[in-house]
Amino acid sequence: MPQVKLTTSLGTIVIDLHQEAAPATVANFLAYVESGHYDGTVFHRVIPGFMNQGGGFTADMRQKPVREPVRNEADNGLKNVRYSVAMARTSVPHSATSQFFVNTADNPALDHTAPTPAGWGYAVFGTVTGGQDVVDSIAAVRTGRAGGHGDVPLVPVVIEKAVAAG
Repeated sequence: MPQVKLTTSLGTIVIDLHQEAAPATVANFLAYVESGHYDGTVFHRVIPGFMNQGGGFTADMRQKPVREPVRNEADNGLKNVRYSVAMARTSVPHSATSQFFVNTADNPALDHTAPTPAGWGYAVFGTVTGGQDVVDSIAAVRTGRAGGHGDVPLVPVVIEKAVAAG
């Protein structure tokens, strides 16, 4: 099972990638990792008891350029449970690019229920297997508004380096 190691300003997170269940999503995520896209990005949206979102913005809240969206694989049977990793997207089901989130609680409302705009859900493609304490530390940071966004950590939580391992 491929892994990605995220070295953050609060510690290291290890993510096991579910390549068989979400092949296109894992390939997309690994392409961003291998290109260095995530290096220097931040967890820009943190909602305690819900999720930590990152992978798209720099510390000054500038959005990084992205590639074409990936097909939503939320119909793969994986669930949005605590410490699972899923793709963030807009209200358009097949719009995920680089942003991802780590569930900090069980979030069944984010699971796939039907191939409709309201039922697609959010594609889980990984599980945090190391650094759960780091995920919890991120979830506990103070947040506010920055760059027109809410729920932004007041002290940036930076992804210093993302590397594929395994």
